[in-house]
Amino acid sequence: MAIEQDEIEKIAELARIRIGDDQIGQVTQRITEILGMVDQLQAVDTSDVEPMANPLDATQRLRADAVTEVNRREAFQAIAPAVENGLYLVPKVID
Repeated sequence: MAIEQDEIEKIAELARIRIGDDQIGQVTQRITEILGMVDQLQAVDTSDVEPMANPLDATQRLRADAVTEVNRREAFQAIAPAVENGLYLVPKVID
């Protein structure tokens, strides 16, 4: 898949990336090469490959779901600027 310089300029503008006029040709060539590699990867037949969550077939050890700290809600809410019915009140930021 080839990409044109005007497309690179538009993408750079949308991404707010400044690419110098002397570099636009090099960037276009490099992105075209990357897209060519992606095309190669997409051409590979993966129909017999099972998806895996971890390439090492590792599993995570799980810990017991137990409370390890004391409830300090009252202490934290005592120093909060605004609390109502156990909830923290914050200023409205969206109209």
